[in-house]
Amino acid sequence: MIKKIFITLAIVLVIAQFFGTEKNDAETRELTVFVLETTPNSEVSNILASKCYDCHSNKTEYPWYANVAPLSYWINHHVEEGKEHLNFSDWSTYNTKRKKHKLEELIEEVEEGKMPLDSYENLHGEISATEKEILIDWAKIAIANY
Repeated sequence: MIKKIFITLAIVLVIAQFFGTEKNDAETRELTVFVLETTPNSEVSNILASKCYDCHSNKTEYPWYANVAPLSYWINHHVEEGKEHLNFSDWSTYNTKRKKHKLEELIEEVEEGKMPLDSYENLHGEISATEKEILIDWAKIAIANY
């Protein structure tokens, strides 16, 4: 019985490899408006690039394992959900009120340790307390400039 279950699961996993998910792979992240309006310094830009843009822009740099089902489905779900909440590539489509609100949410999520997701940090490295502080300070300044 256990052998049949294992074989069935193996077959399902093999078949799943042929049904990939749609990737978040625009040619560029298109962050021009976001960068011009919020003016992140190089430190903030590095934090955003290493901890945020993969799930919150129109271009994700996928690791090799993102091509293996069921991980590919799980990763794609996180990226889609991340872009629904905040997409830096779509910054030009947000009005001023929404931009401020998105930055306020960024502060709240980082302060509460909800962002980046634990699963992302486990695979890509944690965001340090110093990086959190730098990011939060920058976001507060960006809000004040709107």
